[in-house]
Amino acid sequence: MKKLYNIVLACAIVSLWGISGAFANGKLPENGKIDKKPLDHSVYNKWFTIGGYAITPDGKYASYYNNRDEGDGTLNIVELKTGATNVLSRGARSKFIGNKYIVFTIRPFEEQVKEAKRKKLKGDKAPKDTLAILELATGKMQKYPGLSKLEVPREGESYLAFSARIMNDSLKNNGVFIFDCGKGEIIDTLKNISSFAFDKQGVNMVCIKTAPKKLQKGETASRKPGVYIYLTGKKLLQPILTGDKKSSFSIPSFSEDNKALAFYANLDSTKKFDDNVEIYVAFADKGYAASKIIYNGIKGLPEGWRISKNRSLNFSSDNNRLFFGISPILPQKDTTLKEQAVLDIWHYNDKYIQTQQLSSLGQELKRSYLSYIEIPKNEGIIQLARAEYPNVRIPVKWSADWGYSLSAERYAIQSQWDSNPINDLYIVSLKDGSSELLLKGEYISSLKESPDGKYLVWYNPQKKNWFSYNKSNGAIKNISGKIKFPLWNELHDTPQMAPAYGSSGWREGERAFFIYDKYDVWEVDPDGVKDPVCLTNGKGRETGYTFRILRTDQLQLPEGTPGIKEDPIAEGAEIWFTAFDNKSKGYGYFVKEGRKKELKQLIMEPDYSLGYLNKAKNSNVITFVKSNFVEAPNMWVTYNQFKTSKKMSDSNPQQKEYNWGTCESVYWKGRDGRDIEGLLYKPENFDPQKKYPMVVYFYEKTSKYKNTYRKPALSKSTINVTYFVSNGYLVFMPDIHYTTGHPGQSAMNCIVPGVEKLCENAWVDKDNIAIQGQSWGGYQVAYMITQTNMFKCAGAGAPVANMTSAYGGIRWGSGVVRQFQYEHTQSRIGCTPWDKGGRDLYIENSPLFFADKVNTPLLIMCNDKDEAVPWYQGIEYFTALRRLGKQVWMLQYNGESHNISSNVNALDYTIRLSQFMDHFLKGDPMPVWMKYGVPATRKGIDWGLDLTNN
Repeated sequence: MKKLYNIVLACAIVSLWGISGAFANGKLPENGKIDKKPLDHSVYNKWFTIGGYAITPDGKYASYYNNRDEGDGTLNIVELKTGATNVLSRGARSKFIGNKYIVFTIRPFEEQVKEAKRKKLKGDKAPKDTLAILELATGKMQKYPGLSKLEVPREGESYLAFSARIMNDSLKNNGVFIFDCGKGEIIDTLKNISSFAFDKQGVNMVCIKTAPKKLQKGETASRKPGVYIYLTGKKLLQPILTGDKKSSFSIPSFSEDNKALAFYANLDSTKKFDDNVEIYVAFADKGYAASKIIYNGIKGLPEGWRISKNRSLNFSSDNNRLFFGISPILPQKDTTLKEQAVLDIWHYNDKYIQTQQLSSLGQELKRSYLSYIEIPKNEGIIQLARAEYPNVRIPVKWSADWGYSLSAERYAIQSQWDSNPINDLYIVSLKDGSSELLLKGEYISSLKESPDGKYLVWYNPQKKNWFSYNKSNGAIKNISGKIKFPLWNELHDTPQMAPAYGSSGWREGERAFFIYDKYDVWEVDPDGVKDPVCLTNGKGRETGYTFRILRTDQLQLPEGTPGIKEDPIAEGAEIWFTAFDNKSKGYGYFVKEGRKKELKQLIMEPDYSLGYLNKAKNSNVITFVKSNFVEAPNMWVTYNQFKTSKKMSDSNPQQKEYNWGTCESVYWKGRDGRDIEGLLYKPENFDPQKKYPMVVYFYEKTSKYKNTYRKPALSKSTINVTYFVSNGYLVFMPDIHYTTGHPGQSAMNCIVPGVEKLCENAWVDKDNIAIQGQSWGGYQVAYMITQTNMFKCAGAGAPVANMTSAYGGIRWGSGVVRQFQYEHTQSRIGCTPWDKGGRDLYIENSPLFFADKVNTPLLIMCNDKDEAVPWYQGIEYFTALRRLGKQVWMLQYNGESHNISSNVNALDYTIRLSQFMDHFLKGDPMPVWMKYGVPATRKGIDWGLDLTNN
């Protein structure tokens, strides 16, 4: 593989002589200045991506990673006041421990890892990470090689634990090591530990101890295998439950207050763990003595069911309830049969088709149904989840006396074609496990519980409003109906119901719930009595800014990132907001110091993206990331809420050596008279007196990404904008607005007028324009070249060519049939092929049926393990065009999916795509692979990547 990569790279560099021309040979252009060199295919691994931002509680230090797509990266630790940066080669997985330490891992050299994979080295023979603990004030670093596992408490700052096989000058040992952060040294070593975990505060640690090689008769309990707790303050390893060599245990789960723990175990060596799961609890006030409270055969366990270990164990806040899972006992395979038919039986009444069942088989085999036990009473278990509502949630961190379940089980068959969120909502009583069907067949999305468990809130996309359920009185209320502005995405243009703009948690005491319209943030009464209040005072709609709540107690992550906490906001508390300027595409931050106060602008950057704001816990220090197309993302710091700020990193200084580009917004009218927006990228050395070839690339709507940095990178499926712009191309990225039933013509209606508008400029070479897209964009490329001869050449990645056959095809990644996509989502036909007029729409939008109209040379990429688009779609189009004598090439990367994952294959595609464009748009010689192809007899021998005519 390495040899192939080097061959491809060498060919790429050779090919650049035909691409770079006078730019690379140092000649003086007419203006008398030496131009910067264009990007070439050797630069991709020079570019770094910055990320992993963190800051100490006192705001004195910050850290970030600088990583490459391939090769060794760095961990960078910055003293913010001075700017002094400690660059740590191959640093990764870091965390500040208070204000004193940063703990991180040092990865092996990437080439060592690759070599080990080639040699299939495993265990101690494979290269390992090294643990590093750096004292920030002194720079003293302790290193422990041979790292297997590291445990850092979520909140505590006193101890670390790690397992390693250490063979260095300071320590020659293996085991689990306890590091005291106060003393700055290892204080204890634990032997024969297979797994371990701290409690939330890092006060104590639980672990599983395995049997030593020789277990002598009369061994003490501390030497026996089992579950143990390590009391860090006493340096004492105390047994909780022990067994013999064949016993099985799981690592315990702590309660929220760390006063109780629970775990799975099987002490019966004659039975498999899955067949004899038992649950034990232990309490701190009882000396952590384990008690078995749940077992197969316990009262309340349905006949033919058993305890499952495939679910986490959770305590209620008072530690009186323990939640766990049970599952039906599945029949065993008959292993006595020597020969047996192997087949899948598809039945029209199955909830899910066989491919979907097989795709989720592992998950289904581990499915369990939530149940609980009252620990003090210990009178048996109560099952909460059922087949008709398999997923039950308990509000208030497992402490409410009720649960709820949003279930689409009744509509499983319908989901084959319907992607709208139709559900049943159940309320489940913890008293006896009984349930009430609160809502049947309602469209429910964004369902959330209130912090104290009084309400459920959700969005109904059919009724276009937010609703609440009050558990105390059973009332269901429309809580957003008085807001006169749309709360749904007004630009939504698929046949599916439009989603909500979103929400952002609660006021303290459940007094209000925060929801969004396109521009502003609203507080709504969960009982629907009080009038909604615009928290942002209508400033968003007035200015064209989109405001969203920002919680400064955690790192700002991109909108929609899962796991973002939405802790209640106190009355009168300061609230921060992000702001996105819908016109300039710039970003900013605003603050409001109380409900009745006006919004205060802290910063607004019309020409930049801002993000990853990180506020120190105990100071006013803030780090954030700033970037646009020209300026790479870098970390900045401010001490005075953005009155002044200072750049603290330089992620890609080499960029200044290369001809880069600019990005600007462009506007035009579609064929239907609609106002449309797009982006135009120009070379940095753009000269309006010259003519430039242009590549049109698109995917849905991209104009909002005007201030997005695009680093030079391998093409995994689409053109790399920066590479093409640097090499003398214009790149045009138009938005597309869709009409249901006519996705192909929608692309024509938006893109063609945009290209025609740009061609009014003398510097656009209208005779040398290409179009390229991937997936949905690839389909539209395949369609558009049947409708127009505007483009000199075209590239289509993973295109759908025949909607009549793709409609019933399978998305192999999930096993689901593609019907929903055509009727309700991205493909936008909006009906079935047998609905009135449906057949005509499916044919109208299928490039295959108009292949005879194609006069544009086409490069298809279609990979044989594509998990999203059936790859035979590309074959259908290729064979049709080949039958018609059209110029068409297809690249099929073996074993690759929808987008290329292998860097070797991505480099290959990057080169071929640029060669294809350069030949047709710049007149470069046709490379061997395009001129003659590469026969199967030469596969792996000659890839035809050179630019000669031989």
